[in-house]
Amino acid sequence: MSLITHPCAVCGQTTTLWCSRCQSIWYCSPDHLQGDWPRHKRECVPVNAAGHPNTIATPPPAQQQLVQVAAMLFAPEEDRSRLITVQCRPQGTASQGMCPMPLVQDYFTESVPNTIILTQGLNGEPLRFPLHIWYCPKALQRGSPVNRAIHRITSGAAARPWCGTVIVLKFNGSRRQGYSDASTNDLPALSAYFLAYK
Repeated sequence: MSLITHPCAVCGQTTTLWCSRCQSIWYCSPDHLQGDWPRHKRECVPVNAAGHPNTIATPPPAQQQLVQVAAMLFAPEEDRSRLITVQCRPQGTASQGMCPMPLVQDYFTESVPNTIILTQGLNGEPLRFPLHIWYCPKALQRGSPVNRAIHRITSGAAARPWCGTVIVLKFNGSRRQGYSDASTNDLPALSAYFLAYK
């Protein structure tokens, strides 16, 4: 006996999972249910309200608030880095100690960004607040135009030029369970990193 599948309301992938509240829409993952909830909640009628008294409806997923932090943007065509606001989506519960997910994909249209965690600053000193560097590996590999903002903070002395967009977030501590606001005070450690990168 095969299971009856339905398309996910978000991506169309076949699934057997449905919204437990209304049981009339399907999702392939909890993330897709969470992401579609702002739209779906307007039409989500609990099954017991629709005349099904024997069904116990579970409440909808709790809305998780996005967290905003200041990050540094090194745009390839700009001469200086600048501070931007980045939204971070919580993952898991606070007790699980999972770091929120920065929503930076819009800055990287060519590919999914890679990340580097910088834990040492000038002269190899440990950073009390590690830096989370997001970059496009394809831009580095294919020799896109040199990032002028990074070229400027390294005075053009880097062993290998950085290309493409770079975004830097600052962890709120060495356990890396969240972010705090990045600032221009983080530029010396970044400059040292970009100078040493090969």
